[in-house]
Amino acid sequence: MRQTASWTATLVALYRAIESSRPTATRLFEDPFAPAFLGWRFRSALALSRLPVVGSAFPWSLVDGHWAGPRGTVAVRTRYIDDVLGNALRDGMDQVVILGAGFDCRAYRIQGVDRARVFEVDHPATQAVKKEVLTRRFGALPAHVSLVPIDFTTHSLDGVMPDAGYRTAARTFFICEGVTHYLSAVDVDALLDFVAGSAAVGSRMVFTYIHRGMIEGAVAFTGAANTLATVERAGEPYTFGFDPADLPRHLAAHRLRLVEDVGPTTYRDRYLRPLGRQEQPLAEFQRAALVEVTT
Repeated sequence: MRQTASWTATLVALYRAIESSRPTATRLFEDPFAPAFLGWRFRSALALSRLPVVGSAFPWSLVDGHWAGPRGTVAVRTRYIDDVLGNALRDGMDQVVILGAGFDCRAYRIQGVDRARVFEVDHPATQAVKKEVLTRRFGALPAHVSLVPIDFTTHSLDGVMPDAGYRTAARTFFICEGVTHYLSAVDVDALLDFVAGSAAVGSRMVFTYIHRGMIEGAVAFTGAANTLATVERAGEPYTFGFDPADLPRHLAAHRLRLVEDVGPTTYRDRYLRPLGRQEQPLAEFQRAALVEVTT
C-alpha cells in the first residue's frame, strides 16, 4: 500500500495555488487552502510566480515537467467543477461525495456546501496529510465533512460508504476529478454502477477523463508522450480512458445519462476567452463529463 500522499494531488494543489494568486479580475477561482499542501520546492515556485517581473519570465517547464498545458487544464476544470457543484447545491442536493478527493477543498470554500453532508473518499496516506493541514487551519474538521479512507484498487465503495453515514435515498452530487485515468476498466465500471445504484434519481456526477486515443496512441495529441512518461516515472501511470464518441452509450449501459461533455474548446470559450486568456495552453486530451442518474 502506498505510504505517502499522491504526487499528482500535490501538483494539482500547486496549480490551484498559482491560479488563485492571479489578480482578481483575471483568475478563474480562489482556493486559499491550496498553498498549505505544498512542500518547500513548490512553495518556492509559487513565491517566484507571484513576483511581477520574475513571474512573467519564470521557466514554467520546471514546474509543468514539459507536459502539455497542465496548469491551464487544472484551472479550467477546477472552475467547471466549482460551477456545476454550486448549481447542484442551489438545486437542493444535500449530499456530496468527492471521490479521490486529494487536496480538493471545495468542502470548505464553495458557498452553501456547509449545508450538505460531504464525504471525502481517498487513499488513507493522502488523507492523513490533508487532515493534518485542515486541523491546523480549523482546529478540527468541520462537522459537515467526513473523511472516508479507501484504496480503489482493493476496496469497494459499497464496502465503505454505508458505515460512513452515506444515505442512498438522498439526492447526491458526486465529484470524481483526476481519478478515472488511474483505474482499470473494471474499477471504472464498478464506480459508475455504485453511483447509479446507490443514489436517488436525479443525482449527478461530474468526472474528468482522458481521451482513450491518447493512451492507446491512436490519436496524436501534443505533449502526450511526455505526459505518459512523466506519470509513469512518478509511479502513477494512466491506465484508462474513454472515447468521447462512445461515452453516451457506455454511460447508458450503467443507467446514467450524459448531460454535458466538455473539452478544451468549451473551456476556452466559456472561461478563458472572456478573460483574454484564450491563448493559454490546455491539454487537448483531457475532458470532463456531467452525468445524471436516470432510474
